[in-house]
Amino acid sequence: MRLSEALMLVKNNSAIEAASFRAFFVCGSMPLHLQTFLAARLHLAYPQRRIEVQTGFYGDFLGNLERLMRHPVDCGVVLLEWTDLDARLGLRSLGGWRLADFTEILDQVHTRLAHIEETIVGIAQHSPVVACLPTLPLPPIQPSLATWNAGVFDLQLRQHLYSFALKLAKNQNVKIVNPECLDRISPPGDRLDAKSEVMNGFPYKLLHADSVAELLSHLVQSPAPKKGLITDLDNTLWKGILGEIGAGQISWDLDHKSHMHALYQELLRSLATTGVLIAVASKNEPTQVEEAFGRRDLILGKEHIFPFLVHWGPKSGSVTRILEAWNIGAGSVVFVDDSPSELAEVKAAHPEIECLQFPADPQEVYNLVIRLRNLFAKGPVSEEDAIRLASIRSLSHFRTETEAFGVVSERFLEQAESELTHSLSKTSWDPRVLELINKTNQFNLNGIRYTENDLRGFISHPQSVLLKTSY
Repeated sequence: MRLSEALMLVKNNSAIEAASFRAFFVCGSMPLHLQTFLAARLHLAYPQRRIEVQTGFYGDFLGNLERLMRHPVDCGVVLLEWTDLDARLGLRSLGGWRLADFTEILDQVHTRLAHIEETIVGIAQHSPVVACLPTLPLPPIQPSLATWNAGVFDLQLRQHLYSFALKLAKNQNVKIVNPECLDRISPPGDRLDAKSEVMNGFPYKLLHADSVAELLSHLVQSPAPKKGLITDLDNTLWKGILGEIGAGQISWDLDHKSHMHALYQELLRSLATTGVLIAVASKNEPTQVEEAFGRRDLILGKEHIFPFLVHWGPKSGSVTRILEAWNIGAGSVVFVDDSPSELAEVKAAHPEIECLQFPADPQEVYNLVIRLRNLFAKGPVSEEDAIRLASIRSLSHFRTETEAFGVVSERFLEQAESELTHSLSKTSWDPRVLELINKTNQFNLNGIRYTENDLRGFISHPQSVLLKTSY
């Protein structure tokens, strides 16, 4: 995003007459353009909310954290840099690059990180927090080593930092930007603007500032994950056309240069264990598909898939039946196929479905796997997630029996072993509550959708009541 675009988004957002979304942005540098990019990205995440991004004072990172502690908001946004841990680790404050200073710097960093951790944990008790670890390079502080040599001092600094991050990541109300993801969209060698840092106290190149704001806004928003994936078989789940070469010749291994199909299978099996629904929509002979799934080396087994729709009719019809079996909307589903025409046919019938082409190039397959992981990311796996597929299968048997007899048989009800429980506890965060509140048509009768931050804020209110009923 260009700065001019961000400024226009912020200007448009200021005219919105709606409930505000308040974020407090904590950093030690001048916020400047980073504050603008963050406000613009949050506007894209919450287009119906008026965005307010508060900031603290320049050079007072710890003081800004304390201000956030005293003023609860919808979300705290924390950007930590090396200079916030010790001023000598930046360009504007020098006077400590002697070997004798290194031990003192390490002790200072360790002490400062402990204080920051304690403060963020305190903030997280009333406001969710998203944080980003240092994104800028360390200065060439070790005179005896070339910059390509990882010295003990550098590694000890990072050891302290990652120990701090690990402790925070275990807090269910704190989320941390993945440094590897930031590296992909903002190359580390193209982040620091030394001139701007020295002249203005703003150390970031604009593209990097936008990248940081983008990932922070993703963590703030926590977009609703997709719930189901419908996959093709030939040249998607495996390499080869089943009807042409037979079940014994289709492949997903290194020897046949088809290993990326195995990677795709591995992802689907992993998603299935987190409660994501997996189904098959394929134009094939059912007997041949049955033979293929009888192979013991198949990574994604039949036990992970429901339903199987294998016939020669349009795939859009299969998708319709799968959505009915799952009882979810097309907007919560991804359809993966290697054929552009099949994707177009399904998209025409179900405009809300996310249609993705399975590519032939291994690098593009890897990119697809990354995209699917992000689409289905959901955080902690609940007990309901673990039993979702079995529940869907049981519901299918229930429907079959109801259609056959017109009523539910007593034998079915006896075998159901029904149990109804109620809870009024608010002591722990339960993502299933948010999922059910927002569930389309079935539970949400007023049409209002809530974010994770909305619900956390409501639950933390001393006069609120949370009733959970489980069947």
